[in-house]
Amino acid sequence: MTNDQYIFSGSLPENASTYVTRQADGDLYAGLKAGKFCYVLNSRQSGKSSLRVRTMQRLREEGVQCAAIDLSAGGVQNVPPEQWYADLIDNLIENFDLDVDFGDWWEANQLNSLVTRFRKFLEEILLVEVKENIVIFIDEIDSVLSLKFPTDDFFALIRACYNKRVDNPEYNRLTFCLLGVTSPSNLIEDKQRTPFNIGQAISLTGFQLHEVEPLAKGMSERFSHSQAVMEEILYWTGGQPFLTQKLCQLMIEESLQDNSRTVEQVVKSRIIENWESQDEPEHLRTIQARILRDEQRAGYLLELYQQIRLRDEQSEIKADDTLEQSELQLSGLVFRQQNNLRVYNRIYQEVFNRDWIDKQLKNLRPYSENFRFWVASEGKDTSRLLRGKALEEAEVWAKDKSLSYQDRQFLAASKEQEIQEEIAAKEKEAALERERKDKEAAESRNELLSEANRKSQKQIRNGAAILFVAVFIAVILGVFAAREGNKALQAQKRFEDANTKAQQANTKTQEAEQKVIALQQQAQQVQKIADGAKQEAQKATEKAKEEQKKADDANQKATAAREEAKNAQIKADEANKQAKVEQQNAEEAQKNAAEANQQATKAKEQAKVEQRKAEEAQKNADDAKRQAQVAKKEAENLQAKLADAKKDVENVQKLSELAGELRNANLTSESDEALRLAGLSFNVKDYNLKQALLLASSSQAYQHLKKWDEAEKEIQESNIFLAQADKSINSSEGLQIQVLVNKVKGNLISEKKEINQAIEFYESAFKILSNYQEQTSPFIKSNQLLAAEDVESVHRNLLKLLSTNTSAAELRVRVEQFLRDHLYAQLEYSLKAQNWQAADYQTYQLMLNIAKREEQRYLNLDDINNFSCPDLKTIDQLWVNNSDKRFGFSVQKEIWISMGHRLGIKPEEWNAKDHENFLRIAKVVGWYVDKKTREEETGSRDGYWVSYNEHLMRIKNDMSYSYGRGSLPWIVSRSIIITKTSSSSGGVGFAIPGEPTIFLSRVATCKV
Repeated sequence: MTNDQYIFSGSLPENASTYVTRQADGDLYAGLKAGKFCYVLNSRQSGKSSLRVRTMQRLREEGVQCAAIDLSAGGVQNVPPEQWYADLIDNLIENFDLDVDFGDWWEANQLNSLVTRFRKFLEEILLVEVKENIVIFIDEIDSVLSLKFPTDDFFALIRACYNKRVDNPEYNRLTFCLLGVTSPSNLIEDKQRTPFNIGQAISLTGFQLHEVEPLAKGMSERFSHSQAVMEEILYWTGGQPFLTQKLCQLMIEESLQDNSRTVEQVVKSRIIENWESQDEPEHLRTIQARILRDEQRAGYLLELYQQIRLRDEQSEIKADDTLEQSELQLSGLVFRQQNNLRVYNRIYQEVFNRDWIDKQLKNLRPYSENFRFWVASEGKDTSRLLRGKALEEAEVWAKDKSLSYQDRQFLAASKEQEIQEEIAAKEKEAALERERKDKEAAESRNELLSEANRKSQKQIRNGAAILFVAVFIAVILGVFAAREGNKALQAQKRFEDANTKAQQANTKTQEAEQKVIALQQQAQQVQKIADGAKQEAQKATEKAKEEQKKADDANQKATAAREEAKNAQIKADEANKQAKVEQQNAEEAQKNAAEANQQATKAKEQAKVEQRKAEEAQKNADDAKRQAQVAKKEAENLQAKLADAKKDVENVQKLSELAGELRNANLTSESDEALRLAGLSFNVKDYNLKQALLLASSSQAYQHLKKWDEAEKEIQESNIFLAQADKSINSSEGLQIQVLVNKVKGNLISEKKEINQAIEFYESAFKILSNYQEQTSPFIKSNQLLAAEDVESVHRNLLKLLSTNTSAAELRVRVEQFLRDHLYAQLEYSLKAQNWQAADYQTYQLMLNIAKREEQRYLNLDDINNFSCPDLKTIDQLWVNNSDKRFGFSVQKEIWISMGHRLGIKPEEWNAKDHENFLRIAKVVGWYVDKKTREEETGSRDGYWVSYNEHLMRIKNDMSYSYGRGSLPWIVSRSIIITKTSSSSGGVGFAIPGEPTIFLSRVATCKV
């Protein structure tokens, strides 16, 4: 297994060796084969499209006609409803190759509604023209959410197609399959019309260990403990398809190192650490973007995800299909397991950790931590409410935002709390003031009381003497009265004691009477119990008599049974005697049988020996026959190979001869291309592809030589061989050869002025390039069959043909964008390879393309002043990043400004001083050698402008990387800065005479 077979970006091809078959494969195939409406709604990069491709392949092998519509493709979304339905029908016509004039049919049905038109097309055209069973796959179904018109009728129509099966059996042959990143409730809310309650949901789970044998094969070639490596990979990825394929690829690359690292080390260093910069192709950033795309909902999603991360065995998060839970599952971050929500895998836990959650919440709310604790306390923890400056900042932040109900409630509670605290503070101040005044009043009262007390003490002392005399007289009278009072008290006490004793006696008498009554009652109860016991005893006696009678009967029966047993024993003894006789007879018979069995075994063994001999003889005969067949087949194969080799030699020789003719006609580059393709054809393993390549190359050479009949003959033969290359047609080589054949055919047809047919061939080549860019891009590998010029030629020739076709505006825009991407990719490739000359020319080409000035071959003043700032920044960044900040527009601007030179000088303002300044910067960057330096180096006293080739050679030979900083890009910068009259610019018509700083002014304006 080669490294590039672990594919983790985009759909896996039908024949991908690393495709992992899951339960969903069987469920979807079985459901669609049975005519069920199926839908696969899951997160991105979970294998939906690959599942669709593989299922379509299986269905087609069973004779089912399939069509796939991608709603995210250009021209299907962000359009009016009429155009949207028209594009759906047009896609189906193209997919099923229907013989129908779409324009006439659409016009004839103008009076019908759009949904009715779509239904009539299915019923009257599709089901009539296609006789086999039909499955329509609609991918990226979530794209309908961005449409500006409702699509409920579209989904209701899908349901109607199933309801019509009762009245029209033809509908039994038609079914649909929807795939996308959304939930059924998002697509249609009307439960009465939704098709999702009659369809089958296909669940996509992660790869399981018993399913990943296709992935493990690649591991076994690199690791002696491949099973353990796969288990470790699944431990980190949880079987998530994209991450699993990617980690397998990373481990394959790691195995090529001298000191290969463990799975854990690779995961942490190449996926988790600095994950945002390493996330290529984008996966983790896609999850983050989906969670944070709606600021109002993002807070809830983050809070829910935090709860899921912190779950334990006692408090798991139950799945309840709320909007937030569905959105979190569609992001791919969590999944449902046994009706609980869990984080999908260990990588997600490490990347989207607590720090990440806190950071995102802070970005969402400046008060996120307080808000989280306040919500957790159900709004009871008032200590978490905002106050003072924090509340003011939060109110400013929330001013223009659409906040959730809980956010508004939190801010309102904070404001209310602040007001209450202000009121409480004021009330406290008032209470303190009242307390101060009360204290002053109390002190005043105390002074008055003290004064009154002093006056009363004086009066008490004056009356004390009078009181003493009165008391003395009272004591004398009291002694006499006390004697008589004591006698009365003693009599009274004796009377009270007697009375108390009488009461006690009376109480005891009453208690005794009560005890007597209680004893009488107990006696009555005991008598009742005794009477009941007597009755029970009588019943027990009668029952005992009955049991005795039963026992007597049982004894009689037992006696009879003992007699019967005795008789049976006698009979058993007789039977034993008879059995012994039978046993002896049986033993004798067994002995005879054993002897017979031994004889049979010997006969059987002899038969086996004979059988083995016969089988061995037959095997020898079969081997001899097979050897003869193999020898015959090898001879036939050898003969076929000799014929193929002869054909190869003939075609290569013919192509080489054509290369000679091209060189004789001074078509040197065309000759080199023919020889290059002739040489690369030996690397093509598939015979049919090789012949298609050689014949297409010969046709291309004949076209250069204006030999149109020979060119037509060669390309027709090339198409025949291409059609025979079944399995390898979608390989990297097959795709490139298809592009080349379509390009050569398109060029040949365009020479005949058959513009529409030529457009078809060029468009076919363009589609292959745009759909399989990674496999066909010429800047990936040096031995590609397609050269960069071929790719560029496809785009430019197609644009030229489309220039007169006003109805193909959308296709023209796509081709222009792909051409621009191709030019960017070429530039980046050359810069990374430090091929400065190629990168310099490609920068010039790219800027002409961006400004749409390729035909004029130069930029005028308006072109420069209006040049795209984003593109200018991108081009500059490519130069700066790939030259270690040595080259680039921003470097040139920095040098120019650091030397004190002016920017934006008008033509009439250019003077000798500006020219002198320019010579200074030209010397600094290495474009110009002044008189003094020239004299020191060579003795000559003449300054001179360095030629382009000499300058590039100096840069190449400079081992210290100090020479020529800021001198590149040369063609763009010098041709503008120097003027068009400079011969050292290579003659490029890119200059604006008299305005040397126009371009650098644009660089400064764009803040490059």
